[in-house]
Amino acid sequence: MDAISYERASDLSGALRSAQQPGACFIGGGTNLLDLMKGGVSRPVKLIDITHIGGGLDTISTLPDGGLRIGALVRNSDGANHALVRERYPLLTQALLAGASAQLRNMATVGGNLMQRTRCSYFYDTAFAQCNKRQPGSGCAAREGFSRTHAILGASAQCIAVNPSDMSVALAALDAVVRVRGPNGERGVPIGEFHRLPGDRPDLDTTLQFGEIITAVDLPAPLYADHAHYVKVRDRASYAFALVSVAAALQMDGHTVKSARIALGGVAHKPWRAHAAEQMLAGHPLTDTNVKHAAAAALRDAQPQRDNRYKIELAQRAIIRAVNAAAGMPGGVA
Repeated sequence: MDAISYERASDLSGALRSAQQPGACFIGGGTNLLDLMKGGVSRPVKLIDITHIGGGLDTISTLPDGGLRIGALVRNSDGANHALVRERYPLLTQALLAGASAQLRNMATVGGNLMQRTRCSYFYDTAFAQCNKRQPGSGCAAREGFSRTHAILGASAQCIAVNPSDMSVALAALDAVVRVRGPNGERGVPIGEFHRLPGDRPDLDTTLQFGEIITAVDLPAPLYADHAHYVKVRDRASYAFALVSVAAALQMDGHTVKSARIALGGVAHKPWRAHAAEQMLAGHPLTDTNVKHAAAAALRDAQPQRDNRYKIELAQRAIIRAVNAAAGMPGGVA
């Protein structure tokens, strides 16, 4: 058994100082990290418990521009049910409530959700030696193995794993900004730049730098509260990761789409913004034909594996369903 030291940080500065040790790892709810440790996939030498540092990391507050700041230590269940989130960002509430089980949502944090490792059964099973995420250069067993749940967009020869987060898909559609702090100060990372495509470094899931910690997620002033919908397609409704998910948010002027935001989950190494689909919808009436063409454009560059070709049509159908539901959805969440 590997030796692991444990430290409970009392403030953010102390947590950052402790994180400068190679092999140190922050832990909040631990719902993903502990699984990785038990499976021998992750082997940190120090765990820095950040659940008691306060300083606003566990609160939700309004921003001067009318947006919302959600602290990194806010539990997923608390974030989903917060009055301002439900009222102004129903898309985020829906996505959070679609993720995991109630028990896990009560433990998982917003920051931890963003830091989930990408999903691949070959990555999580150390019996398979070939995994470029665990050991760069060793190969990708998934490419020659069973690839039903794997990526169809943005994958590389090195990795076809997928991002598992429902919350991050909604944040991608809402143009959120991830606030991080580290040895060089504080910075804001647009959500589209926070998670990485695998390229030739699939072992890196995010652009977070050594010693940095997520402090909050900033949401811009709400533009899509009246017309937003999250669709998650999975093998079982009770608790499963998405085969395909879609976050759709629209600004409508009668039957015309003023602007559209569409993000997909379960299809890539990161939440996938469907920019081509958004552009095809904006400025045009929301007709069946236009929505179908937009959905097709979103999957135009798909490169499926042997076992996941079904995801192309499934994603197109999910986009159509999400967009149509968003267009007819009243404000708020039932």
